[in-house]
Amino acid sequence: MDIRELVESTVQKYHTRCPYELSDLLDIQIIRCELGSIRGYYLKKFRIKQIILNCDLMYEDEKFVLAHEIGHCIMHPDINTNFWSEYTNLPIKRLEIEANKFAVELLIPNEVILENWHCTTRQLAGLTGYSEDLIKLRLK
Repeated sequence: MDIRELVESTVQKYHTRCPYELSDLLDIQIIRCELGSIRGYYLKKFRIKQIILNCDLMYEDEKFVLAHEIGHCIMHPDINTNFWSEYTNLPIKRLEIEANKFAVELLIPNEVILENWHCTTRQLAGLTGYSEDLIKLRLK
């Protein structure tokens, strides 16, 4: 199953695209604290799923980061990416791209793309509030 299909099956199962609702339905604890330049991370400790969010994020950024971290929770449930990137030499770029893809698939439904088929990626970025790179990732 590719990421687009995974997101659509998740949306169908839980009847929402809202990452806040999904975190509740998936029994993921959300913790906000000061993280400096780190926007957020997912961790599973003692079988408890947690997403740690930077308390300094604006709402739209927090929503995206939460969707991204839910992507990690669903696609990489036993990998604590923060630990992995800090204490191993294993590449995490692929995992981060997958989580970004999950987030934009979740937050930008097909209807938005189809209704705005005539828009450039720059225009879609302005319309949705996400970067052009994320829009390009969504359109792949």
